[in-house]
Amino acid sequence: MEIRMKPLLLSVGLTLGSTSLSAQMTMSLTSTASRGPVGLPVVWNAQVDGIDDGDNSSDTIWYRYRARRLDQTFKIIRDFGPRNDLVWTAAEHEGAYELEVSARDLVSGEAVTQTSLFDATPVAVDKPVITSTLHPLVFLYSAPPCAAGSRMRVLLRDPSGGVQTTVFKPCQNGLTMNFQIAGFQPNTSYEVHHSLDTGSEFIDGPSLTLTSGKLPINFAPYATIKAPAARDSGVLLHSTLLEPTVATDLNGNIIWYYNGDISFVTRPLSGGRFLGIYEDPTVDRAHQIVREFDLAGNTLLETNAARINEQLALMGKRTISGFHHDAVELPDGRMMVLAAVEQVLTDVQGPGPVDVIGDMILVLDQDLQVIWTWDAFDHLDPHRLATLNEVCKTGAGGCPPFYQSGQANDWLHGNAIQLTSDGNILYSIRHQDWVIKIDYNGGAGTGNVIWKLGKDGDFSYDSTDSYPWFSHQHDANIYSASPVLMAVFDNGNIRHAGDASAHSRGQVIRLNEATRMASPVLNADLGGYSLALGSARALPDGDFHFDLGFINDATLGPFSQTVEVDRSGSVVYQIQAATTEYRTFRVQSLYEPETHESEAYEREPSARRCLRSRKQGEVAEGCSPRHDR
Repeated sequence: MEIRMKPLLLSVGLTLGSTSLSAQMTMSLTSTASRGPVGLPVVWNAQVDGIDDGDNSSDTIWYRYRARRLDQTFKIIRDFGPRNDLVWTAAEHEGAYELEVSARDLVSGEAVTQTSLFDATPVAVDKPVITSTLHPLVFLYSAPPCAAGSRMRVLLRDPSGGVQTTVFKPCQNGLTMNFQIAGFQPNTSYEVHHSLDTGSEFIDGPSLTLTSGKLPINFAPYATIKAPAARDSGVLLHSTLLEPTVATDLNGNIIWYYNGDISFVTRPLSGGRFLGIYEDPTVDRAHQIVREFDLAGNTLLETNAARINEQLALMGKRTISGFHHDAVELPDGRMMVLAAVEQVLTDVQGPGPVDVIGDMILVLDQDLQVIWTWDAFDHLDPHRLATLNEVCKTGAGGCPPFYQSGQANDWLHGNAIQLTSDGNILYSIRHQDWVIKIDYNGGAGTGNVIWKLGKDGDFSYDSTDSYPWFSHQHDANIYSASPVLMAVFDNGNIRHAGDASAHSRGQVIRLNEATRMASPVLNADLGGYSLALGSARALPDGDFHFDLGFINDATLGPFSQTVEVDRSGSVVYQIQAATTEYRTFRVQSLYEPETHESEAYEREPSARRCLRSRKQGEVAEGCSPRHDR
């Protein structure tokens, strides 16, 4: 039986009054509803009296949004910036919620704060309910309350019998359980039920059905070149550049998309969350954004470069021009993000004054406040030019925002950051052909460079290859701490500059940090040349995932390929997209983040053996025919 209920978006235009912290400044706050079911999208809008900001922004008034359930503390959603509206939903539990908006006048310094209540009512009372959302491929599954100490997740079964699962959520006495569910092909029926883990047994809920909606726009086609093995499963998240981010199954069928205003997704997170960056050099720093959002497209966390600069100025640091390339969630819930720093240097990277773009690594706490910074201008030698003398030009694209001139030297072009298992930071610098390790020490580090890996760096390479080093690389990441193994996508721009037939490579490198010796584990020719973009990841079964994000073909134009290779470098799966892709991620589902760090190679050997046997269509001795419940 299909149970569907569209959320009621009430346009009641409630005026909730104003509260002023200033004798001069007042603000009104309106919403489209003051009461409604869990999952209802509510549009909030703040208006400072006398300010005409019908385009939802103001040059002089900044707004901050926070929310909480009344039995909890406030959590920031969007830090101070020019946008005065917010689409918000109580997506987890029913109850009374308080939303707070603060406004600041950047000129006068006046401030005002307004709060208002929203009553979220339960959807499921005595049986599970599936509710459609404004996203045609995302639904809300709601189940009655379950006892504290138990946990619940939802299973989605497609017409062919394939199953996806959400992550488990802990039960809370008296509160209903609500899950955003996604991963559906358009116009397709699915069977859905929940599974309750009491600690002593699993109890399945009743079987419900849903039918997904249709795609609102046409997306670039995805075509398999080498089909996945019969028992391969999983999802590909495609962080595209010229159209919305999408997720597909391994056969290229679109099962999810995000159509918000971001330039690209940097990382998938647990529980159906994502990090993305918006960069646009035609607008000011207040419109350069880093954002966390969910499957339905709701903003969960957001800040902008101008707001970060207020904090940096108070800390006596250089300011940033915008975010670029990478943002990651740290295990403690903090966010680490790459940002651009612009400096005019005289007689350093050329005669006279030259505009130079460097990098800053920022660590933000859970309220999006800066707690640690690393500035490349303080720790790297700016006399060492980009290895191919890259420059940025206004309007040309491919560069982070910059404002001080029409052309700037793209000195570093960092593109990946990672917290390593020893508490430090791995940082990939494309235009230096280096990957470096930075002393972070869990937030107490000096920022000193521990080592540089790459040509002319601190490591020797134990290889007979004529050019073993990566160049203009992407997505360097250490995935095993013992031994230290690093995966990296070698775009190979330096090799290609000397040999137009040279291809990009998928590399795995063993590092001996004590002796500063690097040795190859994998050096796979990926069959094409990606002049930019790309990703590299170890997969849980021991294979490797690489993305050739920008292949420029005279006939086909720009396109991309995602390739899986085994440990010998042989291609076992390949899919092509008729668009460029900054990164692709191979994940088990939209609810589980990518496998990284030591997960792939430091599994119990039996677990790796079981994964590989399932992939080959077999069930090895001692292995379950399916994933553990």
